[in-house]
Amino acid sequence: MPKEILMPSLSAGMEEGTLARWLKAEGDAVAAGEIIAEIETDKATMEMEAAEAGILGRLLVPAGTNGVPVNAPIAILLQPGESLAEAPAPTPAAPPAQPAASEAPKPAVATQAADELPPRHLASPLARRLAAESDIDLAALTGSGPRGRIVRIDVERARAAASAASPAPAAEPRPAPVPEAPAQRVTRLPHSAMRRVIARRLLESKQTVPHFYLSVECEIDRLLALRADLNAVAADDYKLSVNDLVIKAAAKALRIVPEANAMWTEDAILRFDDVDVAVAVATDGGLITPVLRRADEKSLGTLSNEIKELAGRARANKLKPEEYQGGGFTVSNLGMYGVVSFAAIINPPQSCILAVGAGKRRAVVREDDTIVAATVMNCTLSVDHRSVDGAIGARYLSAFKDLIEQPLRLLA
Repeated sequence: MPKEILMPSLSAGMEEGTLARWLKAEGDAVAAGEIIAEIETDKATMEMEAAEAGILGRLLVPAGTNGVPVNAPIAILLQPGESLAEAPAPTPAAPPAQPAASEAPKPAVATQAADELPPRHLASPLARRLAAESDIDLAALTGSGPRGRIVRIDVERARAAASAASPAPAAEPRPAPVPEAPAQRVTRLPHSAMRRVIARRLLESKQTVPHFYLSVECEIDRLLALRADLNAVAADDYKLSVNDLVIKAAAKALRIVPEANAMWTEDAILRFDDVDVAVAVATDGGLITPVLRRADEKSLGTLSNEIKELAGRARANKLKPEEYQGGGFTVSNLGMYGVVSFAAIINPPQSCILAVGAGKRRAVVREDDTIVAATVMNCTLSVDHRSVDGAIGARYLSAFKDLIEQPLRLLA
């Protein structure tokens, strides 16, 4: 009997993805474990393997299709001697399994009788949200997506039609016409799954997390000298950057002030036992934060090589979900772009993110009123006030500053 190949769940919480590219065509033979497609999730483009051998009889979802639900059929796999005529009719993702007959029924919690509940129409989550916001009945729409699925464009068309059918308001006096501005040339860049998730999470962070900000100035001349000395003796084993040393200092400071290594939940504040530091990496598709596990325990050379390797695979969309999920703290460094200071948005559910600016030479007044030239780096800590108080954030920045200005402690 022909089998349906289903849209896989490639990361925790994944509900849908983009079928970016088919690597096999209809009629091609596939082996178990062979890569047959590339799936774009909110964080990376991942490879999909065939669960068993066979012949790819039919592609149900074209390459480039957005919003394909997890467990939705995307292709038909045939065995030798089977034909497409025997294949089951395409069906939407399977509903949750019903309890066994032997299980006792659970008490009803809804006040509406089951036969009064509205039918659930096959539609993408985005289409459902847009329809609810515009008071549009999904039952009245015809879907243009795979297997008649209602997608965003169907809701937008219905909304435009409703607007056109609405009676025009009474005419009001209009101001004198003004010359029309010339039409602007634009390039349309459709949102990727990653860009949509970044927008949603950052909006959620700014709207729901009570941010406050603490800044500190660090003199980094000793740090720069230590970096030069270590790189001189490292041969080809590693090449340290200032960012490597900053991340190491950020990790060790979390071990000194563990209260900053925390997460807010509705029931409790969670403090992480391990120091896992996420590092913000800019990619063509958006920002991603690969995680350095137990960063405080690793040597500078190991840390440097791991950062470079993770960042390279992040830019190539080759990270595994476990490599960018989790982490208790994030470091975002824009100093390499000449940015002197900035305040970053917290990466939920973390409580803190450290924004690192460029080191700049300037005059510094010492405690004895002497004036010297020094390289100064501005760092700003964005903090979730629900889980980390101002005094804790200040203690963390003080510990971080001490490590940066006495960098030999990073070698201990």
